[in-house]
Amino acid sequence: MKFKMTALEKRWVLYDVGNSAFTMLVATIFPIYFNYLAENAGISDVNYLAYWGYASSVCTLLVALMGPTLGAVADTKDFKKRIFKVVLFIGVAGCMVLGFLSSWIWFLGVFILAKTGYSASLVFYDAMLTDVTEPERMDTVSSQGFAWGYIGSCIPFLASLGVVLGGGSLGLSMQSSMTIAFLITAVWWLLSAVPLLMSYEQKYFVEQTEHVIRNSFRRLGKTFSDIKKEKHIFLFLLAFFFYIDGVYTIIDMATAYGQALGLDSTGLLLALLLTQIVAFPSVLILNRIAKNTGPTKVLTVCIVAYLFISLYAFGLDTQIEFWILAVMVGLFQGTVQALSRSYFGKIIPVEKSGEYFGLYDICGKGAAVLGTTLVSITTQMTGRMNVGVSAISVLFVIGLLLFRKAVKLNEEQ
Repeated sequence: MKFKMTALEKRWVLYDVGNSAFTMLVATIFPIYFNYLAENAGISDVNYLAYWGYASSVCTLLVALMGPTLGAVADTKDFKKRIFKVVLFIGVAGCMVLGFLSSWIWFLGVFILAKTGYSASLVFYDAMLTDVTEPERMDTVSSQGFAWGYIGSCIPFLASLGVVLGGGSLGLSMQSSMTIAFLITAVWWLLSAVPLLMSYEQKYFVEQTEHVIRNSFRRLGKTFSDIKKEKHIFLFLLAFFFYIDGVYTIIDMATAYGQALGLDSTGLLLALLLTQIVAFPSVLILNRIAKNTGPTKVLTVCIVAYLFISLYAFGLDTQIEFWILAVMVGLFQGTVQALSRSYFGKIIPVEKSGEYFGLYDICGKGAAVLGTTLVSITTQMTGRMNVGVSAISVLFVIGLLLFRKAVKLNEEQ
């Protein structure tokens, strides 16, 4: 039987289409423009990659610190949408401002603000999954979000790419072209959120009390205590911390890595566009396979695949090899994120989804501080960028072993 989404599920998926445009820009055009600003300031290629990695680490660290606290507050009745709006507008505003900056240090500063707003919005967006659908539909709805996010993000990306690559023939400077590109993405992102903001209602919540903040901290403390007893949840979060760390590090630093290797900028952008195109059918196909074989088996395959991808990156030094890397990432990137999100949503208490997804985000985007910092430090210490990138392979090994243990414990519940 063909799967049909409800109106609310479609509006939830639509936000993935919008925020994925920002992700695409961060993974492609942002580091290229930062490289342009860095070169003008006389910064070396090795330091350019390191500074970009450090900025990504600061973003993820900020969200890791704020996520659980904001999530606990958001679990209070009628608070989830309010906080979602605030962090969404911070991210969108930051994206708009970036195109007007010509200083590399100011660019990094506002980038941290914009990406922090974006990442924080995903804490609440992911937590909304328990409100917009039912447990038996979560795997498919979550996968639909990532699938349509990948293909939908290509629209503003192609428009931005056309402005950036064709700006010279139109008499536009690099900065003017980038300003337009960032504005296109910000407007797309904001408009995609409007239908969800208009129709979303918090289904599961904690009743409001006189001291919302104080009681939120108390609930958060109890959640930290409870999660130690729920070993299947705790081990999954620990596994997720390691394997998704590697995934997000590859996403955050792929273009910067290729740029630092001296590969053609246009070729890099087109390769990452190919990643989005490949990811769209891959997520849907692997979700169908997961329905028949079970999501945990498909997740295991994805983690193993990423282990080989990280090892493959060690010898990468040509454009065609980068294209092969882009295709391999596209095959598994969306599924490992989609099934991780839905699996977690099914094993947590629904009325505490904000708190738990705040913790999930610590172990997700918050964990990426380890990967990006590891790449940056290793690159500077060895002077070899491929050594830094391939070093994250150990994270997939640890994540895989912990994940299989968590699955076993969950099946024994």
